[in-house]
Amino acid sequence: MIMINSKCKICRRLGLKLFLKGERCLTPKCPIVKRPYPPGQKGKKRTRALSEYGKELREKQKLKNWYNLKEKQFRKYIKEVLEKRGKIDVVTLLIRKLEARLDNVIFRLGFASSRTRARKLVSHGHFLVNGKLVNIPSYQVKKGDEISIRSVSRKKILFQNLPIILKKYRPPSWILLDIEKLTGKVKELPSLEEAGLPVEISAIFEYYSR
Repeated sequence: MIMINSKCKICRRLGLKLFLKGERCLTPKCPIVKRPYPPGQKGKKRTRALSEYGKELREKQKLKNWYNLKEKQFRKYIKEVLEKRGKIDVVTLLIRKLEARLDNVIFRLGFASSRTRARKLVSHGHFLVNGKLVNIPSYQVKKGDEISIRSVSRKKILFQNLPIILKKYRPPSWILLDIEKLTGKVKELPSLEEAGLPVEISAIFEYYSR
């Protein structure tokens, strides 16, 4: 219960459903639906207008929590991308780095109900990339990589209902999903548009450029 409350408080504080608790976020039990105001307030209050810095901070928090990252991890991605500013579209590059994380790909394939859950499953060694065990959530998948569930893991209860669940699921177009084999293949690099992020990414770069 503590974990649920802490995750849900993040969404309520940012005023945005980040789907941090997977299927629970799609039900009427979702706290941001029942209490669509910041934690600590007993009802709707008029909030103060945010400063420019406050807006940038909020956008940063949205994206960081969307991908379930710690500040140190997130800052590292931003630094790597900013070093290439002027040579490439940094917004697209950042999104590709975040979307290409193995834990995110597992989530996008529908193998996990949330990125938090996906990270745990990867860390516990349930997945193979091109036939080799990878238990690093931040591992960057590449075009052509094939992701599969270990044969020994497929026998576990947590994966047994996947074929049924995935029949109603549609992954993004840059990933090919084989429901029968429970495998996925990276068809192409992910795009900013398909990531569908409710975030103003340029504000995040401004935040870290201060």
